[in-house]
Amino acid sequence: MKGERLAQLELILKAHPEGLRKSDIARRIGVHRSTIGRYIEDLKKYNTVSEENNLIKIEMKDSEERLELSVYESLALNMGAEMLLNNSQFQSPHLASGLRKIAMNMLSYAPEIAKNIASLADEAEKSAEKSPAQPNKVLEVLIDAWVSGRMVKIEHLNGDSKEEAEIAPYFIGFVDSEGGRNPITVTGRLRHSTEIITIDIGKIQKVEILNETYTIPDNLRAFARQDNALSVGMVVDIISITLLVKEKSALNSFKAVSHGPIETLKTKEGTYLCKFEAENSIELILRIIQCGNSVEIIEPQNFRERFIRTLKEILANYEK
Repeated sequence: MKGERLAQLELILKAHPEGLRKSDIARRIGVHRSTIGRYIEDLKKYNTVSEENNLIKIEMKDSEERLELSVYESLALNMGAEMLLNNSQFQSPHLASGLRKIAMNMLSYAPEIAKNIASLADEAEKSAEKSPAQPNKVLEVLIDAWVSGRMVKIEHLNGDSKEEAEIAPYFIGFVDSEGGRNPITVTGRLRHSTEIITIDIGKIQKVEILNETYTIPDNLRAFARQDNALSVGMVVDIISITLLVKEKSALNSFKAVSHGPIETLKTKEGTYLCKFEAENSIELILRIIQCGNSVEIIEPQNFRERFIRTLKEILANYEK
C-alpha cells in the first residue's frame, strides 16, 4: 500500500510541475496531511523533490520513457475517457492516475490534447472523492482475483434480500442501462456448477478472495441465459426474441450479433416468424433498425418497448 501511495504521489507531482501544497496532495491521495511529509521524504530517496513557497515540486528525469501515440490515437483516448467519466456508474481514482500517465507522455507532441486529458484526470479525481468508497474497494478485490485466477465469495443485495455466492470472475465491465449511467458488473461461473451469472458491483456489500483457482474456457461466451425476471442485482444478457421478417435476406444483418440457431416458420402471408436467442445489447437494436420495416419485434414485450424508446430518442435528435 505504501509503495502504491508513493507511486501515486510521484505521478501527481509530475502532472503538476507548478507544484502542489501538502494539503492538496493529501486530499488527492486520500491520506491525512501529516502523513504526506513522510511520503515526501521517502520519495526524495528516488527523485529530486523540492519545496518552494509551500509548494512541493518534482524534477522530471530525462531518461524517462515516453509512450508515443499518433494524434488520432490520442484524440480517441481523450474522447473515450470523457465518455467513461460521464457514463460510469461510479468513479475510480485509478482512472485519474491512468489518465495522468497518458497526458504526461503526450505533452511533447500533442500538448492541447494532453491538457484536455489532464483536466479529465482532475475531474475524475473530484468525482472519485464524491463516489462511495465501497464499490471501488469491491472492484479492486475483484480485479485482484481476476488477475490471480482465484474464485471469490461475495455478499450482494438482490431486491430486498441479501444473498451469498461463490463465483469465478470471468469478466468485469459495463452493461447497457435504460436510464442514467451504466452499471459496472462482474460476470462469472457459480462454484460447483456451469451456471454463469452477472451481478451489479454496486450491489455487492462484501467480497473475499478464496484459495481455489480457476481458468477461463477458450470457447466461453461472455453472456449467460437467465430465465428469471430482471432483478435489482442480476442482469439478463441473453434473451429469446421473436421477429416478424418480411424479407428473409434481412436475417443477414444479425451475423454480427452473437445468437443461437434461428427457428423459422413461414406464415400464410408469405412472411416469416423467426425465433432465436441473442445477446441483449445495443448492437441487436442497431441491427433491427438497419432492417427498416422488413423486421418487426414480436416478443419479448419489454425488449419491444425498449426498442421503441430508442427510436424515439433518435427521432428527438432531429426534432430539436
